[in-house]
Amino acid sequence: MLALLSVQRRSWEQGVATHALLDLERWDEAVVMARDAVALQSVDGRLGEVGDNAVNGAANLEAVRWLAASRGDAQAARAAARQLHWLLHTAPRAADGTVFHVGRQVWVDSVYMLVPALVSGGRPDEAARQLAGHRRRLFDEVAGLCAHVWDEDGARLRRPVHWGTGNGWVAAGLARALHTAGHRDRTWTVDAAAHAGTVVDACLAHRAASGLFHDVVDDDTTFEECTLALQLAYTAATGTADGWLPSRYADTARSLLETGRRHVDPDGFVRPVCGAPHFDRPGTSAEGQAFYLLATAAVRRLDS
Repeated sequence: MLALLSVQRRSWEQGVATHALLDLERWDEAVVMARDAVALQSVDGRLGEVGDNAVNGAANLEAVRWLAASRGDAQAARAAARQLHWLLHTAPRAADGTVFHVGRQVWVDSVYMLVPALVSGGRPDEAARQLAGHRRRLFDEVAGLCAHVWDEDGARLRRPVHWGTGNGWVAAGLARALHTAGHRDRTWTVDAAAHAGTVVDACLAHRAASGLFHDVVDDDTTFEECTLALQLAYTAATGTADGWLPSRYADTARSLLETGRRHVDPDGFVRPVCGAPHFDRPGTSAEGQAFYLLATAAVRRLDS
C-alpha cells in the first residue's frame, strides 16, 4: 500500500488506485484520493486530468460517486455529474459513438476507463455501446486477443500487437463493470462476461513457465512482466466469486496472485511490471501496485 500511495500518479493511475482502496475498505485513504480527483477536475468535466486525454479521468468516477453517496458530499456529486456528462455528450468520438482515447485514436486501455464508469453512473446501455465499438476495432477473433491502438482516420490498426497490459485492461475492466452491474441487464452482462472469459483464456494460453506473461502476450521475444498476471488474478477471482467464470478459475486466480507475491521487493514494489512512464520496458508502475492490491482483495473475497 505504501508503495502505491508514494508514487506519482496520473489520472487513470489515481483511479485504479482508488479502486484498490475501495475494495480493501480503506475508506479514509479513498476519501482523500477521491477529493483530490475532484480538485484536479478539468473545466470540461474530466476528473483528475491534468493532460489532454479524453477518457483516463473516468477511472475516478466510481470513487467520486462513492464519496458523494457515503459522505453526502455535494461537491463530489456535482463533479461526478460533470464527468458523466463529458463521457456521454462531450468527449470526442467516432461516427458510431465510440469515444476516442487521445486524438482520433481508439485504445484498448479505454475499456477499463469507460465501461465500469458508465455502469457505475447508471448507463449500462452506453457501456455496452462503448465495449462494442472498441471490440469491432481492436478484437482479433482468431487470436482471442485485443490489439492496442486503432487509427480512426486511417481506418487501420496503428499498433496491432497484442499488448499484455492492454488485454488485462479489458479483462479487469469487464470484471469490475460486471461486479458493479450485478444481475441487472442480463443481455449485456452475459455478452460482456463471455468476452472477458475469451480474453482471459487467450492470455492464459501464453503464460510463461515463470508464471509471468510477455509484454506482448504472444511474442516471447518481449520482456516478461507481472501486470497482466495481476490483472488476470483480479479478473479470475472476481469472475469466480460472482459466478460468471467456472469454479476452476479460483485456482488460477490464486496461482497468478502467488506469482505476483514472489515479485514484491523489500520496498513493496512489484517488479518487473510494464514500467511507467512510457510502458515500453520492465520497471515499476502505480497500476502494477494497484492491481496487486485489487487481486489480493478479490482473492480474499473469493476465499471468504
